[in-house]
Order: sequence, then structure tokens, then C-alpha cells
Amino acid sequence: MTLRTAEVRPDGSAIRWTELPGANPPRVYLHGLGGSSTHCFAEVATSDGLRGRRSLLLDLLGYGISDRPVDADYTVEDHADWVAAALRTAGVSGAQVLAHSMGGAIATLLALRHPDLVASLVLIDSNLDPAPEIPQPGSSQIARYGETVFLHGGGYEEALQRVNPEWRATMRLAGPVALYRSAASLARFEGRAVLKSLDIPRTYLYPAFDGPLEGADALIAAGVRVVALPDCGHNITLDNPSGFVQAVLAAEAATGASAGTETRAA
Repeated sequence: MTLRTAEVRPDGSAIRWTELPGANPPRVYLHGLGGSSTHCFAEVATSDGLRGRRSLLLDLLGYGISDRPVDADYTVEDHADWVAAALRTAGVSGAQVLAHSMGGAIATLLALRHPDLVASLVLIDSNLDPAPEIPQPGSSQIARYGETVFLHGGGYEEALQRVNPEWRATMRLAGPVALYRSAASLARFEGRAVLKSLDIPRTYLYPAFDGPLEGADALIAAGVRVVALPDCGHNITLDNPSGFVQAVLAAEAATGASAGTETRAA
């Protein structure tokens, strides 16, 4: 593993990533809100099924080992463009992008705005719709605070207490400004239409425990493979890493095949 860096803003703010050497085309891994790609993806990226390809476990600006500028807006569009800048510095094109939660929203915009960089998507229980009216722990709850309350009125500390200890550990590495502004942008993002509009292989993974995916038929009609994985919650790569690896390999094997709904027993 090698630590690499790329400046992505005029002020020199940098994205950093852990890179695994291997063959092209590369795989790019993007974490979710308050996450870190090494924590989320190290086990699956180094597994027998997925290792051997050049792999970039990238921390978004404001998160993990990347810089945390406080004057950035941190919209999902910003994140997509910053990731694009990092990938161009790294000499990456035509990548398979595997992205969790908020990372999936960013990945869809990356594919839309910078199509030369993305050959296919594997979205891992990612945000498809704006935040629900009743907030839940995560982006919708954080966005409800308002920026001043979140940053200066105890909202950040309260948000850390609302989440489980594992998520708290990586969320504490995020800049509070980045955390709030990313969540606020994500809460407004309508990713379903973007995902349906793309003309590349796309797979959407979600926990079977959640029941049928809302709007799955329309996604399938647009060519998206929709796959329900057992034995996992939202953090699929951590809860069921072997099932995730098998799903990724199946997505690669099915490139060019017709879309459909699958329930995998792995």
C-alpha cells in the first residue's frame, strides 16, 4: 500500500488515498458521510476476489486523511469535481467506481460530469432521493440542525452521540464544516434521476433486510442491476464482505447483460 496525494483546490487543499498496485482498469473506492475508505474497503479491496487490480481507496476532501478547508461549500457536485481532479492527477481513466452511501451520490455525479473517468459503477446502499421529512441519524439529521447550531450550538457533539461507536470513530476524523455542508447538500440531492440517465454499467447493492427497494422497477428499466444482499445492514462491505466481493465479481461478469433484480445468498 502507498499513500498518495493530489491538490484539488487553488489553495492547495489535497485529497489523499491509499493505493494498491495492480493491473488496469483501476478500481476507485469512495466512502460515505463521516467515513474513511481504508476503514470501509480495506478488507474487500485486498480480498482474493478483488486484489490484483490497481485500487485507490480515496478519502474525500474534508474527511479521513484528506485536508479539511473551512471555506469550501462541500456540495456533492464539489466533491465529484475534486475527486475528478485527484483521479486526473493519478492518471486514472475508465475506472470501476465502488461507492458507499454518500459516496454513491458523488460517484453518479462523477460519471455524469466526467464520463471519461468512469467506466462502471457499483453503488452500495447509496442515496437516491432527498432526505425524508422525518430525519434519521445521518445526513438528514445533521442537515436539520442548521449550520450555526451544528457547528457552534452543540449539534456536532450531539450527532456523534447519536451514531454507533464504529461510525463515531471515523466521523470524528471529519471536519465539522465538511460534515455539515456535505450532509446539507446530500439531503437535497436527487440521485435517482442521475443514476437512471447514465449510459454505463451500473449495479445498486442494498441490504435484503430492508425489504424491496423503492422504485426498483424503474431503475431496472433504465438498465441498473439491483441486487439485494443478505446478512448485512447499511455497511455492506463490513457486515458481509464475502457477499459484497461476489456481487462485484458478478457485476463485472454481467457487463453488457440485461438488468434485473437479484437476491444473492452469499
